[in-house]
Amino acid sequence: MNKKSHTPLIHLTRRKEMSRPAAWGIRAAAIVLAFLVSAIVTMIMTGDNPLKIYGTMIYAAFGTQRKTWILGQEIAILLCVSLALTPAFRMRYWNMGGEGQILVGGLACAACMILLGDKVPNGLLIVIMLAASLAAGAVWALIPAVFKAKWGTNETLFTLMMNYVATQLVAFYIILWEVPKGSGQIGIINQSTEAGWLPQIGRYKYLLNILIVLVLTIVVYIYMKKSKHGYEISVVGESENTARYVGIKVERVILRTLLLSGAICGLAGYLLVAGTNHTITTTIAGGRGFTAVMVAWLAKFNPIGMIFSSFLLIFFKQGASEISSAFGLNQSYGDIMMGIVLFFIIGSEFFINYKLHLRNDRKKGGEAHV
Repeated sequence: MNKKSHTPLIHLTRRKEMSRPAAWGIRAAAIVLAFLVSAIVTMIMTGDNPLKIYGTMIYAAFGTQRKTWILGQEIAILLCVSLALTPAFRMRYWNMGGEGQILVGGLACAACMILLGDKVPNGLLIVIMLAASLAAGAVWALIPAVFKAKWGTNETLFTLMMNYVATQLVAFYIILWEVPKGSGQIGIINQSTEAGWLPQIGRYKYLLNILIVLVLTIVVYIYMKKSKHGYEISVVGESENTARYVGIKVERVILRTLLLSGAICGLAGYLLVAGTNHTITTTIAGGRGFTAVMVAWLAKFNPIGMIFSSFLLIFFKQGASEISSAFGLNQSYGDIMMGIVLFFIIGSEFFINYKLHLRNDRKKGGEAHV
């Protein structure tokens, strides 16, 4: 029996390569479309003018000088954590322990401020705090890395569990150092002397934090793209067997990369304690260890692209707080808007990687029938 062959109405093919401008053009179009859809959803669900809501969100980010600097500070800390996770993720080591590594870095910083604040010169104290925070974060990341390299344990579960241990460790020392006793909190550390507080540049409170993370972004970009270590990380991420075949010592790369990842998370804890909050709490990480996963993934683990993805998430976070008070909408509405935007951004990656083909119904000469 002869049957006419049919091709599907739509079929997909993987793109060989798309130019960078074209890819970013698709992403930009996705963001514009996301805002249009968000506007329609806003009118249907709330009846409010979406342009006014967007204007309020922009005001929340840039309306005053203080709001702008807070935006920059929040972007800087989130970007710092995202940079920390990037080398591990490039290696396909799923470091979900950013929260714990931030906490122990901040705890080490706070310990130095409390125990050495009146014993060493301030400049030396700041250096000691930095070294302690980097070391604490690095060691906290190294523990699961050793188990992964030697015995092949599941790094996702191990690093997640380390977060809970870090939280309880911080809680223990908060009770030990609480001021006043029974308050359950440390309070502002060295408030009268400001020992261990990072210096303020001019009248710009958070400028130093922002500059440190900006320099770190450039360093991590060069490290990942141009250095031998960055190349080894990429090879291990593609295939451990291939890496071993070309002479790369995989275990050493895992340990070295997680030392770096943890140290940068420790730096984030240092910036939070010494440069922003001047205290330590169990919630000081603020979920950044998990949000940074999304930031890194959206930017395809490109440190420069992470600046824009960090901005996007922080912009919606601050905007959600502002519209909740200005329009009587709860915080969840901002999350809905951010979810729509993320849906379109993630969806745009499909069109960057794949091409849609529609069936051509016109009969072609010489078509075979079987």
